[in-house]
Amino acid sequence: MATLTPITGEHLALDLLNTWPEGQDLLADAEGLGQWLALETDRLSEPDRPLTSADVARVRELRAEVSEALEAARQGREPGLRGINGALRASELYWDGERVSVRPAAGDYLDRLCGVLAAAAGDLLANVDLGTIRECAGQHCTVLFIPAHPKRQWCSPAICGNRARVARYYLRHKG
Repeated sequence: MATLTPITGEHLALDLLNTWPEGQDLLADAEGLGQWLALETDRLSEPDRPLTSADVARVRELRAEVSEALEAARQGREPGLRGINGALRASELYWDGERVSVRPAAGDYLDRLCGVLAAAAGDLLANVDLGTIRECAGQHCTVLFIPAHPKRQWCSPAICGNRARVARYYLRHKG
């Protein structure tokens, strides 16, 4: 299987969940976590130290908690929130030069990272119409997204959309 690149640009909590496309864990090691964080630099700060396998395990554990909570909430069941709440840290307001923003209070890098990701999960669960979240229609694709257009059916027109078009073409022109 070819190495996949995570699709980013969705709600941050969905971007975290989408680090497991097609059963391939893009956060399998510190290098993978570092690559994902580099793709999210507009929303997440860069690590202030080398990432460890314990860091990876903690982020993966939070991802599993968010996944289970979202799935339960989408099915109308009470989500387990203990793991997400455990990752939340007290927040503080700060001026970013243009506006007041919220960030987790001081702590080590991983505490702050998990606090931001847990807060994003809380925002997704509390403030997004969970009925609008879709799973990509691509065969074997598990990427979640919030469609900006009601007819959107793929996580990426260039990836899954193209695969679907090629498959339809093949079926039409099969000998």
